[in-house]
Amino acid sequence: MTTSSRREFMKAAALTGGGLFLGFNWNHAEASPVVVSGENIANGLADFNSYLSIGTDNSITIVSPNPEIGQGIKTAFPLVVAEELDADWSKVKTVQGALDNSKFERQVTGGSGAVPHSWDRLRKAGATARYLLIGAAAKQWKVPASECTTDTGKVFHKASGRSLPYGDLAIAASKLEAPKEVTLKDPKDFKLIGTEVANVDNHNIATGKPMFGIDFHRDGMLIAQIQRPKAFGLKLKSVDAVAAKKMPGIVDVVTFENSVAVVGKSTWEVKKAREVLNIEYEKGADLESSADHDRIFKDLLVNGQPKVHRKEGDIQAAFEEADKIITAEYQCPFLAHSPLEPMNFFAHVRADGVELIGPTQTPDRARGEASKITGIPADKITVEMTRQGGGFGRRLAADYVREAVFVSKLVKAPVKVIWTREDDMTGGTYRPAVRYRFEAALNRAGDMVGYKLRGVGMNAGNPTREDNFPSGAVPNLLIDSVDHPSPITTGPWRAPITNFLAYAEQAFLDEVAEAAGKDPVQFRIELLENAKAKPYGEVKYDIDRMLAVIRLAAEKSQWGKKKGVHQGFSVYFSHRSYVAQVGEVVAVSGAPVLKNVIAAVDCGIVVNKGGSLQQVRGGVVDGTGHAMYGNLTFKDGAPQQNNFDGFRIIRMNEIPEVDVHFVDNGIAPTGLGEPALPPTGAAVANAFYKATGKRLRNQPFILEEAFKGIS
Repeated sequence: MTTSSRREFMKAAALTGGGLFLGFNWNHAEASPVVVSGENIANGLADFNSYLSIGTDNSITIVSPNPEIGQGIKTAFPLVVAEELDADWSKVKTVQGALDNSKFERQVTGGSGAVPHSWDRLRKAGATARYLLIGAAAKQWKVPASECTTDTGKVFHKASGRSLPYGDLAIAASKLEAPKEVTLKDPKDFKLIGTEVANVDNHNIATGKPMFGIDFHRDGMLIAQIQRPKAFGLKLKSVDAVAAKKMPGIVDVVTFENSVAVVGKSTWEVKKAREVLNIEYEKGADLESSADHDRIFKDLLVNGQPKVHRKEGDIQAAFEEADKIITAEYQCPFLAHSPLEPMNFFAHVRADGVELIGPTQTPDRARGEASKITGIPADKITVEMTRQGGGFGRRLAADYVREAVFVSKLVKAPVKVIWTREDDMTGGTYRPAVRYRFEAALNRAGDMVGYKLRGVGMNAGNPTREDNFPSGAVPNLLIDSVDHPSPITTGPWRAPITNFLAYAEQAFLDEVAEAAGKDPVQFRIELLENAKAKPYGEVKYDIDRMLAVIRLAAEKSQWGKKKGVHQGFSVYFSHRSYVAQVGEVVAVSGAPVLKNVIAAVDCGIVVNKGGSLQQVRGGVVDGTGHAMYGNLTFKDGAPQQNNFDGFRIIRMNEIPEVDVHFVDNGIAPTGLGEPALPPTGAAVANAFYKATGKRLRNQPFILEEAFKGIS
């Protein structure tokens, strides 16, 4: 359900009989929730940015501000509130809030940050509502509040055997003043948090309810499809749209920036008309091919002018005095995001404002772009968020929103832009291609005394993470990078940068461990223990948390003890969480096959175990599939793959079993949407190395000579 204002939330709550309304600020975790009147919420007079309501029918409703892209935030948020409230989960629902950046602090989905940001705020809201309901019951029964307890949506006074459902107490509770401080539950007393709870949208998704942007319809709206240049580096020169305009159902053909839009009454009609456009382009920048990228990478690794991101000790002396030096290079290709739901967006540009509706991970960016295009102030632009059929970072961009706004402005009508699958795959904003060169210096004892990493990326900015392990664990260290500007547009892809960097770093550490004559797991443990005893520079990761997942993964996988099973190890810290994985390869009909991945995860308290398991499993499948098969190549600036017949993704029979184990350390949640993906590639590659004796240094593995004969 999408709502456009606090007034709509009030109306929805009023339908359930009104009751208790609680306002709280997402912006200030330390601020106390307070009771507010429904009338003030409806009239916009309450200075709060989210609301919890308890209706007289026992229903509990909460506004969820963050976009839902499948990470389960729309379930996790109310689950946290319900836990502290001791609610009956079957009575809890959530309403998707619209953009309101004067009220919300972080109305974004990205970086696995929604639950960590909102954890304390949500708990306080639920605990405050519980306090008020207990107070209302105690007052009615004329007993001390300390004698009352709560469970599954009711207040109990066990001494007298009395109980009342929350709905019967909601109005009385609304007359009380909320406390400045409230006691939160001890995590050991959680009843809902940590259990498996079904996604709140499951029924609507399964029954085909129109929840996604591509489902959105409004009577009178037009449909638009955009013809973009066929290659990156081309500029629009001329357009002959005479034939297209004569096609059935076509309203107009308009141009803007470097694009041509066909606008009509149905998707099929505009698609067919777009096919008869006669467009001429001219060269505006270099038309790069994948062969050019290989040459550029190799040249810049040697001759580029690097930017130093971290330097410790005397790196030159460490390598000059080393007993052994290990060097390796790793490379990855561009990747499309390919969410199940292609890009789409609705815009209605009017003289007095702009209405935006659709799937976006960054609604404020959408509004900002609309304001730039139209000149209409941001406070006259509304943004409603639909559920998203996948994002993975692609919907952090606003190019498809800009298209909808431009077209609506030009044709002076409400318009929904719809991309085809081919548009989506060739339309840019890819995971950037990167190449890394690693060097390690070992002394006679097999200790790593020197470490160098140089990254070269296409529009990647800094393609390294200079403060991640093994930084802090090596006395002499140098991490730098070179960026190559390219006309091929790039952007965040699930677990930005670390999605490939983790594979390269962890695969290389296995090479170093082998050269040192040490077990890969023990090698990492030694590095971490050395960093704990004597850190080299600042350590910006939690050594104990990383050690814990390493040991848990080794224990659960029976590391090194299984006969006929070739195991590969990997561990990584990203987005505040720690994940260690063990890939397991076995021989099937004489060929090595990936059969299992064991994951040990420290993401703090697991809010929804069911959703969390799926996040980890999905991350492992995503990481495995793209490491083994994903590849987007270019010829003269044009993508050579435009659909799933050419852009290979993992198939059902290729998915390994994924065995997940969570660390129970009781700390606040630290994020889970992305951290399970980065370590997967190395766990898989290192396992295949154990099985074949051949290193996999380039993705996708399927194109590697060492991969021949592997299933």
